[in-house]
Amino acid sequence: MSHAAIPPSPSRADYEAQLVRNSDDSIFDAADPMAVFADWLKEAGTTELNDPNAMTLATVDSHGMPDARIVLLKDIDARGFTFYSNLESAKGQELADHPQAALVFHWKSLRRQVRVRGVIEPVTAEEADAYFASRARESRIGAWASSQSRMLESRDVLEQRVAEETARFEGKDVPRPPHWSGWRLVPVCIEFWRDRQFRLHDRMRFVRHNGQWDVERLYP
Repeated sequence: MSHAAIPPSPSRADYEAQLVRNSDDSIFDAADPMAVFADWLKEAGTTELNDPNAMTLATVDSHGMPDARIVLLKDIDARGFTFYSNLESAKGQELADHPQAALVFHWKSLRRQVRVRGVIEPVTAEEADAYFASRARESRIGAWASSQSRMLESRDVLEQRVAEETARFEGKDVPRPPHWSGWRLVPVCIEFWRDRQFRLHDRMRFVRHNGQWDVERLYP
């Protein structure tokens, strides 16, 4: 079997040619991981081609089988990481059954990664309403038209449902569907990873104990 599409391991010359941008050790003096994350996200916003707020959301289903997909971070504050979707989707059902999850952010342009583990709590109706109202009208209509994660006979069926919902809300505001809301992942562990030469990467892990963050450095 050919593996021509898989890049070879970097050579010494490849490593030495890399732009050195992850050598500032002041990050290991940080006390607040949410502030560090906000700084990294802001920098990623200037370097990533698209969606610097994209993250892998990992859950488990009713059989304990892991599941993962890319979703978009929509808010971050001292409480945690907030995202939105259909409550009746696969992810929504898995989060309802097992309200723990993990997130992974990977910013290739910066050669950085952030891993987050925590517990899930629902956002308030007011938070969900405010975010839903900020979406494009067509996206709000799509939330009504899509039975997310369920079998779809054809693309034509979806487009017909969109047309029906568009007609139903003609001249009206599009409210948030009762099956659409959001979640906040409240972190208990946040790990920051950044690339260094020869696979000798930096890893810093924050773990919350009794409301306080402890920080530890890990072997790569």
